[in-house]
Amino acid sequence: MIFSKEKIVLEYTIEKCKKCNLERKRKFHEGDILFSETSKCDSCDGLTMIEKIFGEYVEK
Repeated sequence: MIFSKEKIVLEYTIEKCKKCNLERKRKFHEGDILFSETSKCDSCDGLTMIEKIFGEYVEK
C-alpha cells in the first residue's frame, strides 16, 4: 500500500525594479496582477513591477 503525503501550495510573487533590476520574492497577495507596477524600490527609489507569480509544493 502506498501512502501519499498531503501537499500544500505556497504562493509567491517576484517583483523586479525597472531601474536597477533588483529582484525580491514575497508572499502572494490577493489582487497581484502580472506586469503591474507595485511599489518603490528599496535600493534605488525606482518603480518595481510584478515579473512572476508562482507556487511551490511543500509536503506535509
